[in-house]
Amino acid sequence: MNKLSIKSTALTFFVALVGYVVLMGQAMAQTDPATTPQEQRVDNRQARQADRIASGVAGGELTRREQRRLQHQQAKTARMEQRVEADGQVTRKEAARLEHQQDHNSRAIRRQKHDPQSRP
Repeated sequence: MNKLSIKSTALTFFVALVGYVVLMGQAMAQTDPATTPQEQRVDNRQARQADRIASGVAGGELTRREQRRLQHQQAKTARMEQRVEADGQVTRKEAARLEHQQDHNSRAIRRQKHDPQSRP
């Protein structure tokens, strides 16, 4: 296997992993009756942002490097969400921090999709 093939395989695995984390978060949110509206909102926003990244890739608006960076940010936010929800309570401060991180991710997605670079 050449280096490009290995990188492509690793990238595909990473994309699948991020998608899995987002989908599992949504599935857990739908099956857990104790899920708060805040948790559902966070999960839905994560899914929408993942969709925005995917549409940027499909439309050629994101380079591979931009895609990897944005997906890494999404995975970081998903891990942050898991830590926040681990104790069963999400405080206002934790919710605000999580929403701030999602705002940061959203702005990064918009900036990268609308910059002059495009995927060849």
